[in-house]
Amino acid sequence: MATTRDNRTLRILSNAAAGKYGVLAAVTYNIEQLTALVRAAEAKRSPLIIQLFPSTLKQLPTLAHAAAAAVKNATVPISLHIDHAQNVDHIREIIATLPVDSVMVDMSHYDEAENLEKTKILAKECHAKGIAVEAESGRIEGGEDGIADTGDLEALYTSPQDVSNFLAANIDILAPSIGNIHGDYGPSGPAPNQLDFARLASINEQIQKTDNRVLIALHGTNDFPPEIMKQCISSGAIKLNVNKLLLKVWNEYVRDNAKTTPFVRLIDEGMEVLQKETERWMDICESSGKA
Repeated sequence: MATTRDNRTLRILSNAAAGKYGVLAAVTYNIEQLTALVRAAEAKRSPLIIQLFPSTLKQLPTLAHAAAAAVKNATVPISLHIDHAQNVDHIREIIATLPVDSVMVDMSHYDEAENLEKTKILAKECHAKGIAVEAESGRIEGGEDGIADTGDLEALYTSPQDVSNFLAANIDILAPSIGNIHGDYGPSGPAPNQLDFARLASINEQIQKTDNRVLIALHGTNDFPPEIMKQCISSGAIKLNVNKLLLKVWNEYVRDNAKTTPFVRLIDEGMEVLQKETERWMDICESSGKA
């Protein structure tokens, strides 16, 4: 039977927890973005987690294999994570057929009891293949490109009992709900007191006392200013899910230059813009030089 002892994602995050820095878990939608992210990690000698959504796996079936090749050939620690996998059958297909290191088993759209039951079963199946498991405790409100919106479902903040329940489900990475949202906060980032840093720190403390092998993931970082990200890291968040936070510069560059720039140059310059922004956030999260 496989074991998660040498799992790439967990090794990256465990080192970050020991070193008290954050690691970008960066969403990519295409090969150009993937290339820019990996180049940034190499340039900064930084660990990196590459994230694909299940919808991307269906849209671009070869992208996971390209990402796995990048992981294998990199000279810095990189892993491949599938984010917000919400369909049980698709999760089983992913872990049976794709070279992934970790999966977010996102059953948060079910009620609490069913969420925990499905998470526990799927965690066991993933672990049997050496794949690490992330789960969302409570419910994080909103949606973004590639994630189904929670719609009318109300956000549920993570409680101490939630933490205990998910640790008992034998997950490896916990994504708590502390006022963070999927989607946009606005140009200034989260409103004052929107993020409950005391709750995040308390969750981290509870994990350290109960099962310190489990790491904390932070979702909903769109529009974060650097000081908010740093406060989340100091409160215990290690795996930092980033989407628009990095990709906004890519989207804006392509949009603003597509009509006037030759295609090959557009791609080259777009990748350079994204690489520089990724490097900037690696510096902010203090993962630069940690590879």
